[in-house]
Amino acid sequence: MSDRFAVIGKPIAHSLSPDIHQAFALQTGRSLTYEKILGDEPTFVQQVSDFFSTGGKGMNVTLPFKEQAFQMAVTASLRATQAGAANTLWWQDNGLHADNTDGIGLVRDLTRHFSLAGKRVVILGAGGAAKGIIAALVDEKIARLTIANRSLSRLETVPSTIDKCLFSELGADYDVVIHATSASLLREAIVLPEDLWQSNPFCYDLSYSLQHATSFVSQAITHHCQAIDGLGMLVEQAAESFWLWHGIKPDTESVLAMLNQSA
Repeated sequence: MSDRFAVIGKPIAHSLSPDIHQAFALQTGRSLTYEKILGDEPTFVQQVSDFFSTGGKGMNVTLPFKEQAFQMAVTASLRATQAGAANTLWWQDNGLHADNTDGIGLVRDLTRHFSLAGKRVVILGAGGAAKGIIAALVDEKIARLTIANRSLSRLETVPSTIDKCLFSELGADYDVVIHATSASLLREAIVLPEDLWQSNPFCYDLSYSLQHATSFVSQAITHHCQAIDGLGMLVEQAAESFWLWHGIKPDTESVLAMLNQSA
């Protein structure tokens, strides 16, 4: 009988996680099922509990439930604790365990393109997606990290050691701009100051799409900046989750090539 895994989020229909984990399973000779679950804010905790109580082995969590997932865990990794958010859950020793593989996934993908050391980085957004990548970026010895958000309320939850500002206060001070809001999932553009683009920063969208450029990637390209989406991060964070669940590290390059060929 195959082990059962899933990803939960809202929206979720676009998710490539089932394809990625099935590819990893084929590589490594594992038998598993991996489904998509449309999350529901009022009943999210019950949805997760039901999944594991009916034999589920592991669950990935995407927007907007990562902070709720972390709060459910009996045991959380340092990465999840630093983020206050979790994207990987599993049941072990009669309790729910949580980790956050987003940060390592992002860093592994970004370093395909350049070294982060000495770079000035800004993250757009201050939710669970942003918090999940802060520690991993800091570990890369970047020169400065700033978290920017549309409103002040979310910024109050960001660690005091991190520079913070509103979108309206952003200037031409960054080498790397990372988009971590839900706008691309909703195919919306966010309003940003023209000054942000003046230094031609490398732009990275945590969201991804095989069918078309995400709204943030399109926005950055319009301003003559190099920009990519988060497909590589998706594959890398999935590989880290796969390792946590199965104790095997799959090959990511072949899976990323497969996805790009299917676009």
